[in-house]
Order: sequence, then structure tokens, then C-alpha cells
Amino acid sequence: MFASLAFNAVVLRLGSVILDQPVPVLKIAYILNTYPQPSHSFIRREMRALEKAGVTVVRLAMRRTGMPLVDPGDLKEAQLTSYVLDRGAVGLFGAMVRQALRRPGGCWRAFRLAWHCGRISPHGMLRHLIYLAEAAEVVRRCRADGVDHLHAHFGTNAATVAMLAGVLGGPGYSFTVHGPEEFDAPVALSLGLKLDRAAFAVGVSQFGRSQLMRWAGFETWPRLKVVHCAIEPEAFKAAGPMPKGPLRLVSIGRFAEQKGQMILIRMMQALKKQHPDIHLTLVGDGEMRSDLEAEISRFGLESSVTLTGWLDEDGVRREIANAHALIMPSFAEGLPMVVMEAMALARPVIATYIAGIPELVQPGITGWLVPAGDVDALVKAVQELAQSAPEALTRMGQAGRVRVLSRHDADIEAGKLVGHFQAAIDVS
Repeated sequence: MFASLAFNAVVLRLGSVILDQPVPVLKIAYILNTYPQPSHSFIRREMRALEKAGVTVVRLAMRRTGMPLVDPGDLKEAQLTSYVLDRGAVGLFGAMVRQALRRPGGCWRAFRLAWHCGRISPHGMLRHLIYLAEAAEVVRRCRADGVDHLHAHFGTNAATVAMLAGVLGGPGYSFTVHGPEEFDAPVALSLGLKLDRAAFAVGVSQFGRSQLMRWAGFETWPRLKVVHCAIEPEAFKAAGPMPKGPLRLVSIGRFAEQKGQMILIRMMQALKKQHPDIHLTLVGDGEMRSDLEAEISRFGLESSVTLTGWLDEDGVRREIANAHALIMPSFAEGLPMVVMEAMALARPVIATYIAGIPELVQPGITGWLVPAGDVDALVKAVQELAQSAPEALTRMGQAGRVRVLSRHDADIEAGKLVGHFQAAIDVS
């Protein structure tokens, strides 16, 4: 299916220059697993930037989130999203039967592909047959809505559904890989197969693209792109001054082993004697919350560490603005959005030297980079932060702000995606 040849004039941000640029009228279906979720605001920003550029975005998620939604943007997205599993077993079975009658050959090929992926996945055959039924419903919706192309976020089941939908007779597909989950289990996820069959695939950093290159065929490499997750500069127009008073740190993310928050508790215990007034705020929630609370109690850090739970975007920005620095002790990452947000708010960043983070955080210029899992290195970085003059921290924060606004502008990154979508549709 080809996109309409009509063009809309839209304004695209290109650095500091604003140009009137014609953009093709495209209709893209975003294929998502569980959406929206508090940690997936970057997907919402990307879709919003595409819509600002004149692209019609159809939101198709497999299931609703079971987490409480506190951000007004997430609540609005939930209303805009169609949920495949809401069709129920009868509805999905009907979509599969209709597709089998319409394209029996494609249905047989998609069944074999789902069977192949299920054999090597720990989730097994049955789960992949459910993905096949979901894909049939996606095809039905795309046909009804006149969708030109499918784009999935994450290389997990959403990309599987998009791939199967393409075989069933739906539009071509692409997907964005964030990591680290995809990099932890590329074989079980059939990541190489998804990459080789996709019109194109996206890494959110050059590091991410390099990991895709490990599993894609050499002939696929030109179709592996870098499109950064991004921020909306208009939401970060003003960067407040450094707060006065005792040192305050903030860390933001899901409470999970890969995020490394537990090591921050050990860090705080090591800093307690020399810096009794230091305070750490942990924003987020997750399966490790009870473990973190137990460790905070064991070290007697109740007055030094605060767990806020999930906050809306305004709440997150408020916590960053109230801190002297963001600290991210992650063991595995893609390229965290909160690092971009902290830099846009002119706050230095202490982060681990992993994945795409060194592509953004510059040691001694915008913050500190430390080896993952090294409590002593984190303690040393915080001590250096504490000893830095307010003027030095302000300079770091401003350098970070300039860097992130030049590299992670939502409108510029959406423009890249529009080009990739159009090129994929033109050759389909």
C-alpha cells in the first residue's frame, strides 16, 4: 500500500532554524505491548511529534496496563489507544479465520513463522499462536483504517506481532529497539530474524545500533538506523538555579535489578558519616520496592532516603529541579530518558559507563561517569560533586542543557522517522 501523494506544509525544527518543509501524508500504526505505562513517556512524545509533523498515528496495543496512571498525558493516551485483547478470544479467532479465507497462503506462512519462533522461545508455541491471532486482528484494523506501515516499540512481542502481521498480508513493518531486554536474549526473541525481515530497524543510540548489527545479516546493516528518544524543548524552556542547602540527589526509574538502585543504598550508607545531611530521592516503583525499603531500614537511612512512587511528568521535573544532580547507577540500559530530562533542566548527571550513556554524558563537562556496580566510584563522584562550587555545577548543568537540546529534539528525531517511513513505503 502506498501513502497518498498529497503533502501538508508543516514546520520542522532543524537545529535553531525553522523551515517550511513538505511532509508526506502518512498513516502509521504503532504496535505496542502494554501501553501506556509510566516509564514509556518517550513513546508518547515520539507519536506526538509525528502527529505535529502531519503523520496520522493509529495506536494499537495488545493489552491495558495494570499500573495506576497518574500523568494526564498517559490517561489521554489510554483513551486514544485501541486494545487488541479487548476483542476477546472469539473476536481474535474470527479475525484469524477471515484472514485464512482471504489469504490462505499467507496464513500458512505466518503459522510456520510463529511455530519457528515459538520453538526457540521460553514462552513456547501457545504464546506465539496467540501472537498470530493478535496479528490477524492488527491486519483487520490496518485494512479498515488504511494504514501504510507498522512500527513497533521494543524487539519483544510487539515486534513479533508486527512481523507476523506483515506475513499475513498487512503493511510492512519496522521497530525500535531500546535494550537491555533485547540484548539479553536475542536468540530467544528471534531478534535477527525480525531485523532481517523488517523494512528498517532503529537503535536509540549508536551503541544500540551496534548491538543490532551483531544479530542482523550483513546485507541488513544499511537498514539499521539511529533515531534518538527525545524531549520536547518547549517543555524545558527555563532551567532553574541550583538549589541551596544540603546536597540533594535524585534517581528515577523502575525499581528493578537492572536499574541498580540497591547500590545507591550502599553508597548512602558509606557517605552517611562524612555527609550526614545528604538526601537521596528515589522516584519510581516496581518489584524491588520491598527489598529497597528493607535495606534502607537495615542501615537506618529512613531520614536520608525518600521513595516517592511514580510521579507525573511535572512531578518528575520538580524532583530534578530540587536536586543538585541526577544519579543513575544502572547495570544495563538503552539510553535513559531521565538523563536527557535532567540535562535539559541544567543538572549534572552521575551515571554508569554503559550502553548509550557515554554518547550523551561527558565526564568533567556535563557530569561524571563511573563503572557499573562500583560503590566506591559512586561515593567518590558524589564527594567530588559535594566539593564543587555552585558556579562549577551551574556550568556543568548549562553545558548539559546545550548538548541535549541539540541532540535530542523531538521534532528533529520525528523528521528522521518520517523519512525512514516514506522510504520503506516507497519500496514496498
